[in-house]
Amino acid sequence: MKNTILLLFLSINLTAYSQNYNYGKISKEDFSISANSEDDAMILYKNRKTNFDYNSDDGWFVETEIHQRIKINTKNGLDWGTHSHLLLKSDGNEEEEMNVIKGATYNLVGGKVERTKLKGKSIFKENVNDYRNKVSLTFPEVKEGSIIEFQYTIKSPFFNIRDIQVQYSIPVKKMEARVYIPEYFVFSQFQKGYHPSQLKRTVKSRKINIVRRESVTGGAQTEVVKSSLEFEENRYSVSVSDVSALKGEEYVNNINNYRASYVFELAQYKPTNGQLQNFALNWEDVLRTISQSSRFGIELKKTGYFEKDIDALIASISDPKQKALTIYNYVKSKVKWNNYYGKYTSDGVRRAYKDQVGNVSEINLMLTSMLRYAGLNANPVLISTRSNGVPLFPTLDGYNYVVCGIESDNGVVLLDATNKYSTLNILPFRALNWEGRLVRDDGTSSLINLYPKQASQKTVSAMIKLDASGNIEGSQRTIKTNHEAMLYRENYVNADKDNYLEKFENSLDEVEISGFEVKNELDLAKPVMETYNFKSESQSDIIADKMYVTPLFFLVEKENPLKMEARDFPVDFGFPYIDKYRINITLPQGYEIESVPESAAFTLPDNIGSFKYVISKNSNGVQVLMDLAINQAIISAEYYDTLKEFYKQAISKQAEQIVLKKI
Repeated sequence: MKNTILLLFLSINLTAYSQNYNYGKISKEDFSISANSEDDAMILYKNRKTNFDYNSDDGWFVETEIHQRIKINTKNGLDWGTHSHLLLKSDGNEEEEMNVIKGATYNLVGGKVERTKLKGKSIFKENVNDYRNKVSLTFPEVKEGSIIEFQYTIKSPFFNIRDIQVQYSIPVKKMEARVYIPEYFVFSQFQKGYHPSQLKRTVKSRKINIVRRESVTGGAQTEVVKSSLEFEENRYSVSVSDVSALKGEEYVNNINNYRASYVFELAQYKPTNGQLQNFALNWEDVLRTISQSSRFGIELKKTGYFEKDIDALIASISDPKQKALTIYNYVKSKVKWNNYYGKYTSDGVRRAYKDQVGNVSEINLMLTSMLRYAGLNANPVLISTRSNGVPLFPTLDGYNYVVCGIESDNGVVLLDATNKYSTLNILPFRALNWEGRLVRDDGTSSLINLYPKQASQKTVSAMIKLDASGNIEGSQRTIKTNHEAMLYRENYVNADKDNYLEKFENSLDEVEISGFEVKNELDLAKPVMETYNFKSESQSDIIADKMYVTPLFFLVEKENPLKMEARDFPVDFGFPYIDKYRINITLPQGYEIESVPESAAFTLPDNIGSFKYVISKNSNGVQVLMDLAINQAIISAEYYDTLKEFYKQAISKQAEQIVLKKI
């Protein structure tokens, strides 16, 4: 009987607590909603509604209402106490606006909910670049256990619907989203990610009233004219609960590619009394729209501003490859990149050439035009950078970058003149993202694999002398090619050399560096070469009359970069690579080798990669040879378990020790 009464009591109390999602209705029970101990914060609730509206002054515009609650669980989650939102703007001085902003921080103090309002001085707006503003809300009194809540409206003059994001880097307790689209706008919808959810669609009639002023009696006076507009409206909705966090790890090109979300892309606009406008129904439509833009195709055809300079530059050169390399290097040295991405020009190629500074499109369309003028079959290649994601669906926003491709009998050579350390077919790392589309003047196009086929190589050679106390000293030389060399130059050439060396020395775990030197850092035709001397104490363990030596010493790899138990998305290295180590160790006098690790060699299936490890004795000591090769830039998720085990075995092998004993 007592148990029955207790169960009834618990049932009544659980039923009594039903979360109130209205703004400001935070109860003490909300603070008890638990999350995984690994999650720094949790989205308790998010509601979003996107709606098209119309008035006589603005015409059609898009309005999005956001309401969100976030619970801060840990000290690391305090970053969620600042919320930022990017606002679009255009060259025509049109821009999105954030309105009706309100917010608060809630803390549970003595069993009661205390509320601290967000004030205007904690709302900041800043100019990010020519195309973005950012509004940041910094919430007061945020601490571990706090709940923050905010609500605002975004008014946009652009017919743009932001993705409905279902999954975040923290878990979501409940999320609801609605998108209402008038019949005059046709949007394609695409789903990304792996979380199961369904976008539901209904059709409803809608009527809006329009008030405008019209001139009468020759324009001397105006009168108010009222009218109405009736139309069908497509209404989309999605509701999800208990969505797990999307966690990234090493070798993910862009985690947003795999985030559960719904993408809306404007395909057609059908005005009530105008001509049908097509935007993006398929990839052909997308490419046609981009190519016919005055800031792309027309800019590509301009040549008068550089002809005399190029004539003088290549007058004595007949070899096509040498012509390409000469023009490529000329553009890299002539025009500096302003760090702006974009498939369209901003101020135009002529202005960029004159001012010697331009965005990605201006520099690489200029390069393409010059190469064509020199008789090479050059065309622009549209790509999406790693930060922009993979364009899985036909979309105008899918491409945000352009490089140059030279077609020949041997394939396509890719060039990007925005990076002075890039060379032929060595694109900046930001541009290594699946496939690009080479666009020709005749309207045809081809998909181009952006990942390099040739492996980048790092070769480490070291001479190490080990003494009887377990201390070491020696010299090392590292040679890097292709993308390894490009990335090294990007980090080294413009760095403060003292700071660079200090950070490098700190990364080597109590190793003292001297005689540090880098060669070929500016000669892109040669591999970059780094040399230095080193010494370090206590690099071996001495127990009784034996010494235990890890053959790679401070060069040993200690952690598996792949840590997730399972993974749904591919492993993206950016480029294939080969790491080679050649270590010669001179043993201390008075010791002899008792045992060395066994040699090992194993491979990944389908020629994905290989590992080789050999230790051999010589007259003075031992020689260590290790090769680790990854032959594909991107590896499917189906190989994840195998690849993780591959790294585990390679790291385990490196940790095996040579055993020395006193003679």
